[in-house]
Amino acid sequence: MPKYLAFLGGPVPTVPPAWSTAHGDLHWANLAGPGLSILDWEGWGTAPAGYDAALLHAYSLAVPEIAERVRRELSDILASEAGRFAELVVITELLQSAERGDHPELVPALRERAGEVSSPARCKAGPTSSRTEPRRPA
Repeated sequence: MPKYLAFLGGPVPTVPPAWSTAHGDLHWANLAGPGLSILDWEGWGTAPAGYDAALLHAYSLAVPEIAERVRRELSDILASEAGRFAELVVITELLQSAERGDHPELVPALRERAGEVSSPARCKAGPTSSRTEPRRPA
């Protein structure tokens, strides 16, 4: 995380405030309707709390109106300390994958969002050592 979020100019938290069960790949292509169905569960496991909400939000950033709606509907998760941390995790992952050519159009919005959520997260950065909890499956 410190490598991909270095542009923020301050310490970056690396220890999640909480862990939770997560789908692990929650984006629009994995949602179906008209009744909500969530597809593609092979990546489920343990992740920082709020990971799924943060991932759906990050993939929405290309359409500001949708991103705002996701932020509003999932505000109880995204506005929490755990949610802000999860957003930084997701942003890090997507910035890294953008280097390989995945969704480069999201990079400016991801960097902007990192700046928006980083101030509260940096205030509570705490330890920046390696994880002590299990990682979610790849």
